[in-house]
Formats: sequence, structure tokens, C-alpha cells
Amino acid sequence: MSATDLPPHDHAGRRDRARQRLGDMSASHLLVTDPVNVRYLTGFTGSNGQLLLGAEASVDRLITDPRYDERAAASCPDLDRILDRDPLGATLALAPGAALLVEASHLSWRQGMKLTESARDAGVTVKDADGIVESLRLTKDTAELARLAVACRITQDTLAWLFSEVVAVGRTEAELALRLERAFIDAGADGVAFPSIVASGPNAAIPHHEPTARQLAHGDLLTIDCGAEVDGYHADHTRTVAIGHLDTELAEVHETVRRAQEVGRAAVVPEASGGEVDAAARRVIEEAGYADAFVHGTGHGVGLQIHESPSVGQGSAATLRPGMALTVEPGIYLPGRGGVRIEDTLVVTAEAPAQELTDTPRELLVL
Repeated sequence: MSATDLPPHDHAGRRDRARQRLGDMSASHLLVTDPVNVRYLTGFTGSNGQLLLGAEASVDRLITDPRYDERAAASCPDLDRILDRDPLGATLALAPGAALLVEASHLSWRQGMKLTESARDAGVTVKDADGIVESLRLTKDTAELARLAVACRITQDTLAWLFSEVVAVGRTEAELALRLERAFIDAGADGVAFPSIVASGPNAAIPHHEPTARQLAHGDLLTIDCGAEVDGYHADHTRTVAIGHLDTELAEVHETVRRAQEVGRAAVVPEASGGEVDAAARRVIEEAGYADAFVHGTGHGVGLQIHESPSVGQGSAATLRPGMALTVEPGIYLPGRGGVRIEDTLVVTAEAPAQELTDTPRELLVL
């Protein structure tokens, strides 16, 4: 499937699932202000858009401003629109006396104070939505998984091309990042999921290194962490390779991370916790004597955001369910020498093993 041949989103169905939560929380309306959640429920991607969700679909309204009227009509034709630069005021006018849920963590302090005062005057009861939409986003539907799959295919194919055709002694980190990200677009991506991490030599010991003018040299480890974005959905993929040759200790480090990632992937099964996946991968690294060199969690959820639930880190109680998309990315980082990270995006399936959306060879590649 290509980026131009994707199944449509069922935004109305998603809104209906969110609507079912209103009764559970004794509420009549939900005001969605997080742009990611608005996009998930409506398809609208403008910088100013809020969704008022009611107990009946006929109550639903997209609140935006005149700049986005035509855009909103095209992206969500099944929703009536209100053009108002004061979404809180518009909401209260539409729902007098309502029990209103709001995404409290996505309102500024000033907005919260204004809403509290105005709601009191309008006789509206306000409560926190408590992650209603985020809980729906945990499990990806067919349309979402299709977009993730295309984004991951573009990512791994482009990364393989970069290793084969571009990476060479003397190339700079910044040059590689630029070539990679341009190639994502040429391959059909809408953009990059996040600024690419290209880290060589001692810079590979920095997990979130920003590409510099450092040139690749013989004996370097080179870590590239990258992702393409397709229709809002993010891929996340990392491989570490060697330039010319690699000393014995760093080769052993790479093998340790490879084994840890293999064990972590195998632990991605229904009903496992994110903490159990982390512990499985982390144990391999600890037993190899590198416990202090693994400085981040084993993974994270991925979808409309590059980092979203479920958490795949130490102590995470998040329960894995079929349809969840997440990464497994253990690493070892040795300051002054280099580091290794291997990462894939997977989807939890009803029966093990998990579906691997990226599966570039994980064995040490010497270029």
C-alpha cells in the first residue's frame, strides 16, 4: 500500500466511541482542545480548532475561526462549524446548564480561570475529561495501522538506501540527516516524524544528539534514529552501524544490544505490561555489565505523536492490548567512545509474535 492509497478514517465512529464515555462520567458535553485529539476525532489539522462533543451527534460542533472555514468544510464535512475565536465562550453559549468535560491538561492557567468563572455564571459544571480521547487512541484502527505501516516502510527503505549509497568516510552528520530527510519526501512521506538523530564516533554516546559538522571516520559507530510521517502518523526506527571496522569491545556492545532488543520484542505480547517488556530487555544489558549505560526506557507508544502511551519503561503498569503500536529500543552508551541503539516499531497482535513494522537486519553492519 502506498501513501496515496490509504483507507479512510472513521472519524464519526471515533466520536461515537468518545460519546459513550460521557454517560460513564455523568457528563453531557466534552470540549476537546488538544490539537492531536481534535485531529483524531475530526480530521481537522488547522492551528485553531476545537471540538464540542454532545450526547447526540447532532450536537457536535467544530469551533474554529474564519481563516479555516473552507479548510474545515473540506476536511470534516460531516460536522457543523462555529466560527468564533473564543471557543470557551462559544461552548458555554451552546451548553447552558451542562455538565461539561474539558481536557484540563491542555488548557492554560489563564484559560482555566476564565472557564471556571464563565461556567459559574452560565450554570455549567466543569470536570476534567481525564484522558478520554487518549484512551481511545491507545488501540489503533485499520486506517491508523495502514498509515503507520507506510511510514515505517518508507523509513526503513530510505535508511537502507542511505547506508548503501551515501554513508562514507568524510560525510558529515548534518549532510546525512539532510539527505535522509529529503529522501523521505521523495519516497512519498508528508514530512519527518522528528528531527533525525545522526550520531557518529563519540557523539553516538549521546542518545538525543543533534547532527553536527563532524565527519565520519574509520572505526566509528554511527547511530541513525529517524522516522517518516504519513498523514500525521509517525515511524520510529534506529540502527547502529560501523564505519570501516570496529574494535572488539564495541562489537560486543552491539551484540548485547541486539540480543536485548530481540528479547524485548519477544516480550511484546497481549496482557504484558510495559514494565515487563522493559525488564526483559534491560536484564540482558545488566547481565552483560552495562546496567549504568542504559539510560532511557525501552520504548514508547507511537501514532499521531512520536511519543505517546503506552509507556514501555521501568515500572510501567500499562497493559499491552492488540492494536497498540510501540517501539522497542534498548541502548548502551559509553561516554567518549560511542553508543549503540537498535529500534523497531511493532504492533501488538492477539497472538505472539508482535507484528514488526520495521525489520531491517539487526546484525552488525560494517560499511
